[in-house]
Amino acid sequence: MTVHQPLPDAASAPAINTAATQGDGLGCHSGKQALRDAATAAGNSEMLERFAKDYPVGPHDKPQSMCPAFGSLRVGLRMRRTATVLSGSACCVYGLTFTSHFYGARRSVGYVPFNSETLVTGKLFEDIREAVFQLADPALYDTIVVTNLCVPSASGVPLRLLPKEINGVRIIGIDVPGFGVPTHAEAKDVLAGAMLAYARKEAEAGPVQAPRAGKAQRPTVTLLGEMFPADPVGIGMMLEPLGLAAGPVVPTREWRELYAALDCAVVAAIHPFYTASIREFEAAGRSIVGSGPVVVEGTVAWLSAIGEACGVAKPLVEAAQNRLVPAIRGALSAMPISGRITLSGYEGSELLVARLLVESGADLRYVGTACPRTPWSETDREWLAARGVMVNFRATLEEDLAAMAEFQPDLAIGTTPVVQKAKQLGIPGLYFTNLISARPLFGPAGAGSLAQVVNAAIGNKGRMDAMKAFFAGVGEGDTAGTWQDTPQLHPDFREKFARRAAKAKAAAEEIP
Repeated sequence: MTVHQPLPDAASAPAINTAATQGDGLGCHSGKQALRDAATAAGNSEMLERFAKDYPVGPHDKPQSMCPAFGSLRVGLRMRRTATVLSGSACCVYGLTFTSHFYGARRSVGYVPFNSETLVTGKLFEDIREAVFQLADPALYDTIVVTNLCVPSASGVPLRLLPKEINGVRIIGIDVPGFGVPTHAEAKDVLAGAMLAYARKEAEAGPVQAPRAGKAQRPTVTLLGEMFPADPVGIGMMLEPLGLAAGPVVPTREWRELYAALDCAVVAAIHPFYTASIREFEAAGRSIVGSGPVVVEGTVAWLSAIGEACGVAKPLVEAAQNRLVPAIRGALSAMPISGRITLSGYEGSELLVARLLVESGADLRYVGTACPRTPWSETDREWLAARGVMVNFRATLEEDLAAMAEFQPDLAIGTTPVVQKAKQLGIPGLYFTNLISARPLFGPAGAGSLAQVVNAAIGNKGRMDAMKAFFAGVGEGDTAGTWQDTPQLHPDFREKFARRAAKAKAAAEEIP
């Protein structure tokens, strides 16, 4: 029989923000400031302060991005024996589950619906709690992840009051509001950090489950950040001469890997924005090394930093470097890249890809990343800046487009809207996430890995010019859309309404 723990009494439970349900309703359309104000009123100011510190924005507000909860949702859906439950507006849950399944998720996503009454009365929290108890089957799950989206976060639904464990199943409650977490990449860190914190406390309390493949025989390097599947294998081969092994990749694919990730000699922050995860590793006494073994100079510097952090004798490090460098140089010379490029993305590996492009011979002018500048990205930023590459953290779409207009590249690598605009202008474009980050980046395997697709795209310039000339004027301005007949232009209407708008503006300016 399942024994439910008693609900917190009214005196200890935080009050639900009643104002959050008034008026037109508090959803994504309400505006970020309204949501933040509601969260503060509901007692969630500490959460907002933590997010502001972990994921600082730039001089502008934040980059355009999909709902950040998509990132943490993907992490949970990729883990074995992990159930995922969302609490948020139905439209948000629909969009998140649709996108997750579009990207290959093959598991159900739990959803706890609510309305104004259940939100105001606290019944939503009780419904979430009941759903968690119903799901907590240790034969099926190691972990249940419950995620508050914008409205429950703004309203103060207290997931921290959920039981930490039910029938041996761990309960992880996180808030991933769009008004607090800037990008979906950083939302991966929100969940990874919460899981590492839980696993670290378990390991400190006593023996924990061994990894599926057994405990590593050599000191390991934990790899922080999602990577192309072949990269951890390649990194492991580079570490072997140093007497080291590649450890788990965080975010992990199952719970027991978290213990192995914590039990490492050093953490390699391949993606440098995992602030919450790094905090947990540092609490466990682990040191952090930034950047990654990308092309010649990056590989040499990274192996030196790893060797120093792990106390590896310098001759061993130099021997490993001398063995790798000729192979990398050979791969680069066999597959050079020629052409001017601008690069932008939101995965977190943009600076590493930029280094690969530069050492491959590309004339790279601009790198924009939706992720923030951190101490662990400084090595890459400094390297690129020294070679005249403009590096822009927390880049907006407008800034990425402005860079493309300024530098007139032979190829624009970027997000979907950047590539769309590039092709409208007759500039070849490649989508970063699907065509660039889905390739190996490190060591000999990474050198030359981008050349074929990049050179092929640049070589399509003539085809782009021909298509632009053929379709010139089609689907633009007054002819945009689908028409049964040829559109009839009415410039007199446009002039009439332009005069009316100018008159209204002048009248408004006269009002004191």
